[in-house]
Amino acid sequence: MFLSEKNIQTIKDLQADGIKQKQLTKEHLELIYTENWFNMWVPKNLNGLEVDFLDGLYFIKDLAYEDGGLAWTVTLCAGANMFAGFLDPELATQIWQNPKICLGGSGAASGKAKWDGENYEISGFWKYATGAPHLNYFTLNAEIWEGEKAKLDDNGEKIIRSFLVPKDQVLVHYDWDTFGLECTASHSFSIDRIKVPQNFSFELKPETKTVFSPLFEIPFMCFAELTLAMNYIGMFDRFCDLIHRKLFQKAGNPNANEEEIGDTFMFLDQLISEHKERTNLLTDLALDIWEQVKASEAKVEDNLLSKVAEKARDHVKWIRLKTAELLPIGGISAAQKEEQLNIVLRNLLTASQHSLLNRY
Repeated sequence: MFLSEKNIQTIKDLQADGIKQKQLTKEHLELIYTENWFNMWVPKNLNGLEVDFLDGLYFIKDLAYEDGGLAWTVTLCAGANMFAGFLDPELATQIWQNPKICLGGSGAASGKAKWDGENYEISGFWKYATGAPHLNYFTLNAEIWEGEKAKLDDNGEKIIRSFLVPKDQVLVHYDWDTFGLECTASHSFSIDRIKVPQNFSFELKPETKTVFSPLFEIPFMCFAELTLAMNYIGMFDRFCDLIHRKLFQKAGNPNANEEEIGDTFMFLDQLISEHKERTNLLTDLALDIWEQVKASEAKVEDNLLSKVAEKARDHVKWIRLKTAELLPIGGISAAQKEEQLNIVLRNLLTASQHSLLNRY
């Protein structure tokens, strides 16, 4: 899985329109549908690409290098389409007959699902459904209630399940108005007392998978940490390259302080080297996990999951701090809204607010 030069040029040509329209354009979506990117993790028997896990991670990184907003949308929607491996097989077969199928929603358990013996009656409000304008189904988490009481598990904790709801039963609140990742159109949504059949409910746990593939042995939290981390890494790669270009321009100024420029080049090279080391450490962990599940389809070792969680959050925090440290090198052009340096900066800073990998 790779980005062709033609696709890269198309992505560059469409970026400004996506920002202006505050959502992916029709041309963006046609590119995604043609290449089947939303289905990169979906099994082949459902017309998905079922890509190698590492290949998929590297693809996300490369896509984020070209356009962080597009990559973020593809990552989140492809991650939701991956739920195909946990759905009732007959339902999944029915849904994935649509070559333009796209799922997305929220992982927050900010709703209630009341079981009436036949269906779940769901109500609630959820934030940040990436790609809301082009979703076919919204995904959500909700607490399970029976009567007027929340159901509890054996440990006394509230039971939470995941659900699919068709778009025509969802009210989208067009409230995404950020200064970066504009084209992700990550609007809020709500539903009110909608009846959902039992087979539209599922759990994202390896033991509940309905497709036997190594991918679905990776706990979803770990999957989300790694795929999101690749977005930050790809965007920061681009940011560093743009800063490097600005520094070369400054070095060409006859009035430049050569010693200061030399020191800055050295600082930048050291920072890029550390970034690569951190990235390699994370991708090595991803490889270990992938090799483990491919070999045995057994439970991923807890120590590997803990390392991914720690290293992903550490690296994202490091990227956020180093972005601010590098910013002055960009000069005033880094504050110009249509400059690539500013676009990447805005995307990085907006992405840094996502709760999953956010660390103070």
